[in-house]
Amino acid sequence: MSLPEMPNWIVEGLPEVIRSVLLLAIGIPGARILAAAAARMLKKRLSGQSLMLVSKAITYSITGIVALMVMRELGFKLTTLLGAAGIAGVAIGFAAQTSLSNLISGAFLIWERAFEVGDVLKIGETVGAVHSIDLLSVKIRKFDNLFVRIPNETLVKTEFTNITRFPIRRLDLNIGVAYKEDIDRVMKVLLDVADKNPYCLDEPEPVLIFQGFGDSALEMLFGVWFEKADFVAVRNSLHKDIKARFDAEGIEIPFPHRTLYTGAVTEPFPIRLVTDTPPTAEG
Repeated sequence: MSLPEMPNWIVEGLPEVIRSVLLLAIGIPGARILAAAAARMLKKRLSGQSLMLVSKAITYSITGIVALMVMRELGFKLTTLLGAAGIAGVAIGFAAQTSLSNLISGAFLIWERAFEVGDVLKIGETVGAVHSIDLLSVKIRKFDNLFVRIPNETLVKTEFTNITRFPIRRLDLNIGVAYKEDIDRVMKVLLDVADKNPYCLDEPEPVLIFQGFGDSALEMLFGVWFEKADFVAVRNSLHKDIKARFDAEGIEIPFPHRTLYTGAVTEPFPIRLVTDTPPTAEG
């Protein structure tokens, strides 16, 4: 029994199909290999975010070229496809203006390099580390492990703070002491506390400014410099050190005081001192 003959259109198109399959089998893995190789070569020159963008650009470019070559092998007319793609692109552009705006904003953010993956940002009420920077949005991982997605357009239009941009930071504490305290002595004690704290830097020197007279305290601004990785340690230790040192030196940290005045012609408030122990339920 002889095998049935294959139709002529299958026989004639078989070489194109084989070439298309080979292009896909070689091109797509090849794009990933080239992208990984380029990332390894540029690892010391570019940041992690830039390496990711370069890798994606190489992968998408080669994949697009392979797709065009496959369509050409299968007999598609590229001019017709490009024309249709142009018309579709205009329609999609009108329908996706927000996405286009985020895409352009993402390009500005990448070019400006105001922050990188791993930096800690404060955007409105959101504070967290940058998880990734994509073409449409920036992903933030908050310190309570919540995931926040912020559109690129929002970042371009909104003021944000890069908390960890520079290697050192300054922690500012507003400190108040009682009016009876000697200001020069209090300042000397605070500077000594900073000098003995292992997380406070000697250079730049601590900042100590007498800000004025508050409602119930002499108010001072005490700022110490530290390495950005030591934020939690310096904040906790400095507060405890100041409290312990003030207690040892007898320096009073006051609480708000209020004076009630009823006027010159008003009788004083009656005061009654209670010295007897209130009766218990048994007695």
